[in-house]
Amino acid sequence: MAKSSADDLELRRACETAMEGTKQKVVLSIRVAKSRGIWGKSGKIGKGQMAKPRVLAISATEKSQENKAFLNVLKYSNGGVLEPAKLYKLKHLSKVEVLTNDPSGCSFMLGFDNLRSQSVAPPQWTMRNIDDRNRLLLCILNMCKDVLGHLPKVVGIDVVEMALWAKENTPVVSKKRNIQDGPVPAADVVAESDMKVTVEKELVSQAEEEDMEALLGIYVMGIGEAEAFSERLKRELHALEAANVHAILESEPLVDEVLQGLEAATIAVDDMDEWLGIFNIKLRHMREDIESIETRNNQLEMQSVNNKALIEELDKLLERLRIPSEYAACLTGGSFDEARMLQNIEACEWLTGALHGLEPPHLDPSFANIRAVREKRTELDKLKTTFVRRASEFLRNYFASLVDFMISDKSYFSQRGQLKRPDHADLRFKCRTYARLLQHLKSLDKNCLGPLRKAYCSSLNLLLRREAREFANELRASTKASRNPTVWLEGSSGSNQNVNNADTSTVSDAYAKMLTIFIPLLVDESSFFSHFMCFGVSALAPPGSPNDGDKSNDDDLGIMDIDDNDTNNKNISELGALNESLRDLLDGIQEDFYAVVDWAYKIDPLRCISMHGITEKYISGQKADAAGYVRLLLDALEERITAQFTRFVDEACHQIERNERNVRQTGVLSYIPRFATLATRMEQYIQGQSRDLVDQAYIKFIGVMFATLDKIAQTDPKYADIILLENYASFQNSLYDLANVVPTLAKFYHQASESYEQACTRHISVIIYYQFERLFQFARRIEDLMYTITPEEIPFQLGLSKMDLRKVVKSSLSGVDKHIGAMYKKLQKNLTTEELLPSLWDKCKKEFLDKYDSFAQLVARIYPSETIPSVTEMRDILASM
Repeated sequence: MAKSSADDLELRRACETAMEGTKQKVVLSIRVAKSRGIWGKSGKIGKGQMAKPRVLAISATEKSQENKAFLNVLKYSNGGVLEPAKLYKLKHLSKVEVLTNDPSGCSFMLGFDNLRSQSVAPPQWTMRNIDDRNRLLLCILNMCKDVLGHLPKVVGIDVVEMALWAKENTPVVSKKRNIQDGPVPAADVVAESDMKVTVEKELVSQAEEEDMEALLGIYVMGIGEAEAFSERLKRELHALEAANVHAILESEPLVDEVLQGLEAATIAVDDMDEWLGIFNIKLRHMREDIESIETRNNQLEMQSVNNKALIEELDKLLERLRIPSEYAACLTGGSFDEARMLQNIEACEWLTGALHGLEPPHLDPSFANIRAVREKRTELDKLKTTFVRRASEFLRNYFASLVDFMISDKSYFSQRGQLKRPDHADLRFKCRTYARLLQHLKSLDKNCLGPLRKAYCSSLNLLLRREAREFANELRASTKASRNPTVWLEGSSGSNQNVNNADTSTVSDAYAKMLTIFIPLLVDESSFFSHFMCFGVSALAPPGSPNDGDKSNDDDLGIMDIDDNDTNNKNISELGALNESLRDLLDGIQEDFYAVVDWAYKIDPLRCISMHGITEKYISGQKADAAGYVRLLLDALEERITAQFTRFVDEACHQIERNERNVRQTGVLSYIPRFATLATRMEQYIQGQSRDLVDQAYIKFIGVMFATLDKIAQTDPKYADIILLENYASFQNSLYDLANVVPTLAKFYHQASESYEQACTRHISVIIYYQFERLFQFARRIEDLMYTITPEEIPFQLGLSKMDLRKVVKSSLSGVDKHIGAMYKKLQKNLTTEELLPSLWDKCKKEFLDKYDSFAQLVARIYPSETIPSVTEMRDILASM
């Protein structure tokens, strides 16, 4: 048989080393395998439940007044060194169960009554063999009996079998000590290492063992028959129980004494039960009283906390409701002087905050209906009404006094010989002092701003109109310019055109100066008014932004929203109110601009072109940041200038139309060269966007000129073509340079060129037919017959014979140089413009040669045997003329 680990001294020393410092002495140490199981069943080792090697060590305290025995469980660390894992006190050992379903009988479990959770399966210990199991269990049972004085419950193993095994493995010499001599140290109960099997004490004494052997000897004969032996033991057991009952009944005094004691104990127990019932009732009442006290205490504590919180809230509310005396005095009767404005602003800020503080969500809705809150709100509303009324009245009077002071001082305005640029810096500086006051008035009462805005607009409108009127008057008085006549194209004006060349640039310069001074001023005043009077209009997007092309937003201003919380709908309503106020602010000032425009028109109507360009420049330059009404003013000025220029164009057209009323017109009409002069002057005045205006005037002028020319020509059909060609030629000659640079004039130049060519062709044809009518009529008759008969048949037609051809040629071409000379004289006689004669004569010769060439071809085809002068001879004759 292999050596037991209980005899391994190295194992014992390792256990002592691991338990060093615990004052315990190792009695027995033995290797076991640990697994998990349940009572009555062997543990099944499965995945995750592998048996773990452990060492069980039985130990006891050394030299102690109270004997203590322990069961130590040690495990191996990673380095193979033993270290304590668990410690069990044997005094709590209540059960030792050997697992009967383990065939080897080497597995057992130990139950302790002090384990926290009895539902947890206790560890299952497995020994190497039965001897190791018996050796360990005997050691545990002996320690429990001798040291602790009791034995645990043993299940699954026969005690008699254990005693026989111990008998066989107990050494001959055993240690004994009398218990009466004193407490036996638990460490001395068993022998040391000289024993093969360590047994601490026998389960029974020597005398008991001898009696058991004698008893077993008596029944040695019947032990072979187990059933008979069991029946015999049962009968003897009943006999012993009956003997005990008879013995008890025989001792009646003792029974009476016991009964009396039981009765006294019963009475005492009843009394105790009664007392306990009384105490229970008192305790229940006390518990109820304590619960009631605790409930009241909790309520008092809660009430105390609530009262404290309520006091804090009421303190805060009272702080809100308190009206400082200095603010009340300032709001109800304080001065609005500039030195006192800081106190007024502080009072307004406090009043605004106080009113907001009494409104949800700043004030808890539960406080809203408190009478003190309602009364305080009413009082604050009265303060607000009083202050708004006083401030509004002061500001209305203040605006009027500022403007009256400036109007009464003539040094603010332009005077004779001195143009004064309006300066509103001091006015705006004084107004800015009350800008924050106006913001607070808007937050307190938005309706109060309407009358204030009207008062400001009314006062400042007087100042602006006075400044514009004085400036315009002095501007016109100080501008020196010669007056040009408005009659440009009327025939009765003769050839006196030198007056139209006077320099009138000072007129347009004066108009530009008026705009340069007042348009920025009006824009600044509009912007300042919007800021100052707290119009909640969003800032206009800068030029080049996506919104810049939105023409529907023309009335928007470059003004930042003061409150920064207005919606788009509010912006729209504010914008409408702003435009209405700007109309009140600037209305009437346009009359002084109109006066300058009318004055410039009277001096030189053509200056309307340059003024139109200047106005267009301001309109395009102000679109990004100008006030809406200023742009309306510029648009009105542009319309006024356009109307005046249209008036001039209409009058000039009437002057052209009056030419057809004359009895007979010959030569170049007077308005043709004058229009060239007028167009040259108009081109000099064009600035910026004025091209469309001038082009429209050109279209109207030339349309009336050509229509009038046609009417005049129709009055004398005999000379109609001469009038047309001379005037169209003059139109082309006078506008040649301008037509090269002005597309509109170029279009009419080409139209006149076509009309000139048509008139020339008609007039030359008349002159040629006048001298050679028979010749070319004979050719026309031949051409007409060629459509119906063959060329060979034509000489046999009436009037077209060869004889007729000879007569026509003789009458028309004999003395042809005289006929050509007469044709030249007739052409020269009807022309009034000598410059046109060479070109017309060249056209006439060319036309005559073309017609004669056609006649010669017809004769060669129809009359091949007849001879007429050749085309070359005719060309030589014409060249010699």
